[in-house]
Amino acid sequence: MFTGIIEEIGKVTQIQKGTHSAILQIQAKIVLEQLKIGDSVAVNGVCLTVTSISSHSFTADVMHETLNRSALSGLTCGSSVNLERAMPANGRFDGHIVAGHVDGIGKVMQIRRDDNAVRFTIQANSSIMHYIVEKGSIAIDGISLTVASLSADFFCVSVIPHTAKVTTLGMRKIGDTVNLENDIIGKYVEKFLMPTAPTSQKNTFTREWLLQHGY
Repeated sequence: MFTGIIEEIGKVTQIQKGTHSAILQIQAKIVLEQLKIGDSVAVNGVCLTVTSISSHSFTADVMHETLNRSALSGLTCGSSVNLERAMPANGRFDGHIVAGHVDGIGKVMQIRRDDNAVRFTIQANSSIMHYIVEKGSIAIDGISLTVASLSADFFCVSVIPHTAKVTTLGMRKIGDTVNLENDIIGKYVEKFLMPTAPTSQKNTFTREWLLQHGY
């Protein structure tokens, strides 16, 4: 589990591409402290397992499913990436619950100054927008952010200067793709309330149903 509080920006130094997979070598410093083979590191919000460690970098395998569902497939040598180690049991919970299981990708549609902050407008498909609520949490490239506003097919976040400086958001341009992970709580609540229905099915709760089940 992660919190969406980025520890440092790393750099992709090597990519070994397979037929449907890849091995990333990422230069880092802070996340290497006490890091062990088999540990989890969120790379732009994607939970990856460390397969080797050197004095200045680590490697991780990226499987077919991950490449298909995330923006990691667009990384090149020299790309900057957000890095966060898994949260320790005695750590502080500064962001929100981030699993590192990306729901899909979004596209940066607009970037504009908003006084001392920067406002990003992100386009996303309906399956992702379904779980986004105003003033709720969302992870963008692994960064825990608060949704400022939303519409049918896009949402906005307002980023303070510090966040833009210590994450890759400050490097983003219009048209860039980003990894998106919805707040996990909403997905589980929906699953528990509608255990046999597909997530795309319309909510059919009634007052009678709620009363019958003790609500």
